[in-house]
Amino acid sequence: MYKISKMYEEDPENRADLVQEIIFQLWKSYDGFQQKSKFSTWMYRVSLNTALTFFKKKKKENSKITFSNEEFHIKEENYNSEKDEQIELFYKAVQELNKIEKALIFLYLEGQTYTDISKNLGISEVNARVKLSRIKEKLQKIIKDYTNGNK
Repeated sequence: MYKISKMYEEDPENRADLVQEIIFQLWKSYDGFQQKSKFSTWMYRVSLNTALTFFKKKKKENSKITFSNEEFHIKEENYNSEKDEQIELFYKAVQELNKIEKALIFLYLEGQTYTDISKNLGISEVNARVKLSRIKEKLQKIIKDYTNGNK
């Protein structure tokens, strides 16, 4: 839930609202869980659908999404500034993806199989593989453009 909210919301307050909405939707729809899939698959699907709905509502309110560096300061005991910069750059690049691309890359980074990704998003497994390959290339290009000063 927290990772999905970070992928879809830059603003910490909006992110907290999204997490709360996801929790509410999970609670509200739990009675409808028919155990035809893994619980985690169902949870991802509800969470992503909630994030997409939340994103659509927000998009209507604000036509422009801004990027804030403040939310990418990751504190860890063994601080590695290079790693911190790479993570910041990655999340900045992810913000340039459309909502479906964000969902695909999120599920991939969560270790979901192509089969699970296809079930979660309602697309074929082949389509999930092709789209993920294109998204990886797109992210590499965006990151390269950032590092070369083209953005």
